[in-house]
Amino acid sequence: MTDLITQNVTESGVLTIKMNRPEVLNSLNRPIVEELIAAFHAANENDDVRCVIFTGEGRGFCAGADLVNGQWPREDGWSPGDVSYNSMETGYNVLGRALTNCEKPVICAINGIAAGAGVGLALSGDLTIAAKSASFKLVFGPQLGIIPDVGASWHVPHLIGRARANGVALLGDTLPAEKAEQWGMIWETVEDDDLMDAAMAYAERMATSAITGLKAVSRAHDQAMINSHDEQLDYERDMQRHYCNQPVFFEGVAAFIEKRKPNFRPVETAQLKAAREEK
Repeated sequence: MTDLITQNVTESGVLTIKMNRPEVLNSLNRPIVEELIAAFHAANENDDVRCVIFTGEGRGFCAGADLVNGQWPREDGWSPGDVSYNSMETGYNVLGRALTNCEKPVICAINGIAAGAGVGLALSGDLTIAAKSASFKLVFGPQLGIIPDVGASWHVPHLIGRARANGVALLGDTLPAEKAEQWGMIWETVEDDDLMDAAMAYAERMATSAITGLKAVSRAHDQAMINSHDEQLDYERDMQRHYCNQPVFFEGVAAFIEKRKPNFRPVETAQLKAAREEK
C-alpha cells in the first residue's frame, strides 16, 4: 500500500478508508482503484472490522476517472473503447462490486463533490450521508457522449426515479447534497464539520449490531428493486429460513429473553470465518 489511501480501525471495529489524492479531487486511476479493491477485500477477511466508513480527503469525495493520468494498459491496436472496456472489466467494475458486496456494512461519507464514477461509488454503500456543501454531478452524456458507469446508471434511477435521473444526467447540472437528500438519493446531510463525527456515530451503532443482519437487509432491499411482490415474498421466505438457523439469531433471541444486550461479535466472527472457508 502507498499513501493513495489511508486506513484506520477503531477498537470497536470501525474501519475508515479514505481516498487520498486531494490535489485531483480523489480522481480514480489504476493505482488507487487497485488499492481500494484490496482494502475492501481485506476488510472482508479482517475479523476486527465490523463496519466501514468510505470517504475522501480534501474538498472532493471523488471527481471520477482520472482522464489525464489513468495509467490503464494500452496494447497495440486498442481503440479508446477497448481501453475503457478493459479498465472497467479489470478495475472500476471490480471496485464497484467490492464495495457493494463488502461483507461489512459500508457508510459512504461524502465530503465534497462526487462526479462521474464518484457518484457510482458514493451510492454503492449501505448508507450514504453527505456534508451540506457536497454535491453530485453526472456529465457523461452531455460532455463526453457516454453513459454513467461504476453503477451510477443503476443506482440513480432506482433511488430517485427515471425522470429525475434523466434530468440529472441529461442536463449535467450540479445536484446539491441537500436536494439529493430531499429526493431520497442519500440518507442525510449534516454540517460540514460534523460529517465524520456523524459517520462514526452511525458506524459505532452498526458495529455493535448484528452486521450479518444489516447486510442481509440491505441486500433484500436491492433485490426488491428487481423483484415482483410475489418474488420478494419468496425471497423473504427463503432468506428467513437461512438466517433463522444461524447462531446470530439464536444469540439475539437469547438476549431478548434474558433481557440483556446481545453480544454478536464472537458469534459473527465464527460465522463469517465458516462462510469464507466454504467459498
